[in-house]
Amino acid sequence: MSASKWVSTSMPYLTPREKGQGDAWSADAAAQGRRGSQRIVHAGEVPAPTEVARVLEVPVGEPVVVRQRLILLDDEPNELTDTYYPIGIARGTGLAGTAKIPGGAVTLLARLGHVGALVREDVTAGMPDEEERKALRTAPGEPVLRLTRLTLDRDDRPIQVDRMVMPALRQQLRYEIRIG
Repeated sequence: MSASKWVSTSMPYLTPREKGQGDAWSADAAAQGRRGSQRIVHAGEVPAPTEVARVLEVPVGEPVVVRQRLILLDDEPNELTDTYYPIGIARGTGLAGTAKIPGGAVTLLARLGHVGALVREDVTAGMPDEEERKALRTAPGEPVLRLTRLTLDRDDRPIQVDRMVMPALRQQLRYEIRIG
């Protein structure tokens, strides 16, 4: 595996952080001897796109809160992530703003009483659109992975949906499942 390939597991991003801990991405990158950072490209209320509306179980076009981020690894684009929240959870909170959230969004959600209990991830591969290709600095013809992660609470209510786009040739997704 080359030094530029990133091995990603989901668990650190699903667990609220302890008081004083930084966000999961920075900690995960540092544990692998790398530097993880992110830029908030946009945050606020938007009409729910079709796929987001379906998984959040709201009407298409109903307002939702989105945080759109460019995720960087060693100052290079590693991922585009748009995270959507139901308006009743995120309106008026740090999730709707561009400021860094201490401990990350999952930690803030937990403080607000919304803890994930079930996560569903769907991964597909395809070609990026021109905007994605430029933002991720991929070569023409280079595919991307698209990961959609839905987080549900204990009552199976959707609390968050992440839509990620990652350069396929720079990623390795790892799923660890503990039985019992």
